[in-house]
Amino acid sequence: MKQIRIPVPAVPFTPPVYACRFNPKPFTLDGNLDKDFWKDIPFTDPFPDIEGDIRPVPRFRTRAKIAWDQENLYIGAVLEGNEIWATVTEHDDVIFRDNDFEIFIDPDSDTQVYVEYEMNAINTTWDLLLTKAYRDGGKPVNGLELKGLQSAVHIEGNLNQPDGAARLWSVEVVIPFTTLLECSEEKRVPLCGEYYRMNFSRVQWKVDVADSAFHKRLKPGTDTPLPEDNWVWAPTGVINIHYPELWAFVFFAGEKGEASDFRIPEDEYRKWELRKLYYAQQAYLDEHGKFADRLEDLFKILEEISPCEANKTVRNLPYQLTNTAHTFEITCPAEDGKHLLSILSDGKTTVFPL
Repeated sequence: MKQIRIPVPAVPFTPPVYACRFNPKPFTLDGNLDKDFWKDIPFTDPFPDIEGDIRPVPRFRTRAKIAWDQENLYIGAVLEGNEIWATVTEHDDVIFRDNDFEIFIDPDSDTQVYVEYEMNAINTTWDLLLTKAYRDGGKPVNGLELKGLQSAVHIEGNLNQPDGAARLWSVEVVIPFTTLLECSEEKRVPLCGEYYRMNFSRVQWKVDVADSAFHKRLKPGTDTPLPEDNWVWAPTGVINIHYPELWAFVFFAGEKGEASDFRIPEDEYRKWELRKLYYAQQAYLDEHGKFADRLEDLFKILEEISPCEANKTVRNLPYQLTNTAHTFEITCPAEDGKHLLSILSDGKTTVFPL
């Protein structure tokens, strides 16, 4: 088989589950998480590499916290390490040319129409809307401005100075729910027990020190920097953060909520089964120039293309496959038997009443 256009993730479907606690405490934005507002808000686990356990543990630790109230979503992160530098100064420039922190939010878990936000160590920012993932022909809406969003950076040490004093930089981001409602199904503030799909990413370039400054490390004999490291909260199993189906489940909880209070809904597991067949359809298109019209062909090709044993076996559900000349739809029943789950050739997942 020739090269696959949309790789199957080399990780199983085990996204993090996080209890985002309701927090009525007063908040002061300064980038520093060492304050009363964050005291009772748990950290995420340290970020692994985007490809998962097949890659080494990141050389610097990154963790984040999330809280909410009736107006805002609050995100804080601590990025440890002594290589703190930044050069990009223009808003909506390509921030990940520097080391950066990135936020991704899909409020309705359909893998389309989601928000991306990036910031560097001098709080230069880039906010954009993705109509759908790039793999599915999505286009970034760079003209988007997340109204009311605020962010701040705190640095322990010296910026742009490799003098050994740097310890970490931390960020705080406040996102009004009103800026996210157009991406959500019911256009309202979430209720306790509901969830968003989210991910965080840290881009970290390898550097050398010369002339008392940091310089991106180059490939030997070239002027090209080595590839950046991508450390994320929820690994996607490919070097591509834009696999929203694998992002974390962030449940909106009360003031004492714990991750153990929540579980990923059965219908999200069924969406994952549909997603595996979507990967197989895309690979079949690459090989044959058209989409398969038999489910048996998709089961077979998934065995060939999936690098992860947990991704190969498709659960025994009553799938239905419908094709047109250039599109497909695959469906299966929802857990309640009253709705239908659907995935389309552009990756969108939908729930329909029967």
